[in-house]
Amino acid sequence: MQLIIETHGAVRCVYTEAINLATIGQLSIARASHVEPDEAGRWLADLAPVGGPRLGPYARRSNALAAEVEWLQKYWLFTEPPA
Repeated sequence: MQLIIETHGAVRCVYTEAINLATIGQLSIARASHVEPDEAGRWLADLAPVGGPRLGPYARRSNALAAEVEWLQKYWLFTEPPA
């Protein structure tokens, strides 16, 4: 799990349960994406909540989840958040 500590003290990450984040302060958790099946049973990762694209379709949910995390780490986590 990678934690980004911003200059004003906020911490950003792609959430997992690897560590108890409550130990570093008050939490504010926001959804970055939605992984949902389409009408054909294929899986899509919709990153619209963070201004990203819709990825997929994927035959397996695990592939959509992996693509979601990869996109968030590459295009969201290490970028400056909007002011």
